[in-house]
Amino acid sequence: MRQKSFDYDFSPKFNQENYYVSDSNREAYDYVINENEFVKYSIIHGPVKSGKTHLGLIWQKKNNAIIYSENNFQKVFKDKKNVFIDNFFEKINEEYLFYIINHCYNNNLKILLCTDKFISNYKFQLKDLSSRLKSFNFIEIKQPDDELIVNLIIKLLFDKQIIIQNSEIFSYILKRINRTYQDIYLFVENIDKLSLEKKRELTIPLIKELL
Repeated sequence: MRQKSFDYDFSPKFNQENYYVSDSNREAYDYVINENEFVKYSIIHGPVKSGKTHLGLIWQKKNNAIIYSENNFQKVFKDKKNVFIDNFFEKINEEYLFYIINHCYNNNLKILLCTDKFISNYKFQLKDLSSRLKSFNFIEIKQPDDELIVNLIIKLLFDKQIIIQNSEIFSYILKRINRTYQDIYLFVENIDKLSLEKKRELTIPLIKELL
């Protein structure tokens, strides 16, 4: 059922309270929330749309870290703060990344990297960078379990001002949906479009048209 926008706050919030935890992502969540002061160099790996950025931003806020972008490379060295780099394979070249990692090592700073790619499958041009990254603490986010699938669907639909009243709908979805984060996001996008086009509430007969 679609609600009026002023009834709820539908704006996405990348905070601890808005992060849903299950066995699929508990290791990564526990690392961020109960961080070991002696573990300063870490990589969170997980599938696309698995919540890596969300966790990274929680970590960034807790550690007063700078969020790396192409425009603030020099600022990283000037401010001497902890560093968060999201999707680092796409956002930074090897030489810059190596400089930043060495900067963190030399100044006793923390650095968190997030990626959906396996380092072991990537051929680095800089062998020293490869060696550095292999020494990082590696944390894995797995594909979603039933609990996380349901909570993700609830949250994503809620962001679109749709609230599911019938719990049987979730049982139907769990038996049929592909269990990847990307497929969950795609399902929510498609069901939102379909319900708008047909001007119908979210029901099992409507979902049957997609699953």
